[in-house]
Amino acid sequence: MKLKNGFLLKELAGDHVVVPVGQAALDLRGMITLNETGAFLWERLQTGQTEDALVSAMLEEYDVAPDIARKDVRAFVEMLRQQQLLED
Repeated sequence: MKLKNGFLLKELAGDHVVVPVGQAALDLRGMITLNETGAFLWERLQTGQTEDALVSAMLEEYDVAPDIARKDVRAFVEMLRQQQLLED
C-alpha cells in the first residue's frame, strides 16, 4: 500500500494535518487531522508498506499489544481507503 500523490502532512500548532495540493485539492476539499499514531503510520505509507510492516513499526515505536496494533492499523488503512487516499 502507498499513499496517493498530492497530499502533505504538516504539523500546525501541535496538530498533524494532511493538506491536499494540486489536483488532490480539487478532489478533496478541506484537511484531515491525524493523531500522533496516524501521523506515524502516514509517514510510513508515503514509501509504501504492507499491513504487516505497519504493525511491526507500531510494535517497535509504541508499547502496545500486537492484536491492538493490528486492529488500529486496519482501522487507519480502512479510513484511508474510504477517503480514496491509497494506491494498493
